[in-house]
Amino acid sequence: MPLFWKPYKSDVTQFIDELRAKKPTLEAEQRAGRGLLWDRPQDREALAEYSAARVPQKPYVYQTEPKQ
Repeated sequence: MPLFWKPYKSDVTQFIDELRAKKPTLEAEQRAGRGLLWDRPQDREALAEYSAARVPQKPYVYQTEPKQ
């Protein structure tokens, strides 16, 4: 391996590194945004009710019912 050899960095990795250098608060902002949308307390009683109210689906939903 020659002395002047540099490890390869993809364009995407370079872009992300530049973005992080320009905006050091980016990761904290992303975590705050995730907290707004995803990291919320779950209502276990409501989830249990939703699971109990679920109607099982037929294996093939477009098949018609046989006439009797």
